[in-house]
Amino acid sequence: MAEQEVTTDAFLGGHVTVFQPKKGFRAGTDSVLLAAALDANQTGEACEFGCGAGGALFPAAWRLKNASFTGLEADPLMLDLARKGIAENGFGDRVSVRQQDIGAIPADWENRFDLAFSNPPFFEAGKTTQPGAGRQAAYVESVPLKDWVGAMLHTLKPKGRFVMIHRASELARILAAIERRTGEITVMPVRSFPGADAKRVIVKARKGLRAGSMRLLAGIDLYQSKGGPRSPLIESITRDGADLSWG
Repeated sequence: MAEQEVTTDAFLGGHVTVFQPKKGFRAGTDSVLLAAALDANQTGEACEFGCGAGGALFPAAWRLKNASFTGLEADPLMLDLARKGIAENGFGDRVSVRQQDIGAIPADWENRFDLAFSNPPFFEAGKTTQPGAGRQAAYVESVPLKDWVGAMLHTLKPKGRFVMIHRASELARILAAIERRTGEITVMPVRSFPGADAKRVIVKARKGLRAGSMRLLAGIDLYQSKGGPRSPLIESITRDGADLSWG
């Protein structure tokens, strides 16, 4: 990838640097929210499924200082940018990336990770208009969501933590994929502004726990009003790396 086609972007108020393609898929609020949704006290081995250039992986590594990370990504160009970002951020002792088809996770990876998190492609093949150049892999499922979730759960240790951000319209599919294999399911709706329908959901659960009542939280707003400034919570998350509270 030519140097002029790459931008150098500051995340978390400059605490983290991400190198991204100038055109095509670019990580933003969804990625930062995913990282903010993780427990800052998490330890052990964490894995991001579909890490791209590191838009969620690097903020997660900056926040979860006592965990080690593996990022899985199929696109070799994104992997090159992620490796450059690992070096730039000084994460070489705790973060690595690997070229990996999510639909072909090795069988011997079962029960490997303490945390699996993801911002997977949002649209089923054939159910959306063709995305722009460089966005196909990031926007359109090459692996069905059920199988993507199944791969995440396969690699999690018993009681391991599952965290995913997705379109709110896909909540039913996510719950159908996890409900018989996880417990402590909690759903955080994400709205553009107060009173708007949720456009995103963040779902967390723990593998192998007894199924109980699902918690549906009140949710959060990205902006204070339609067309208004960002909410104080989103400002603190995107600029300071604050936690997303699940209380």
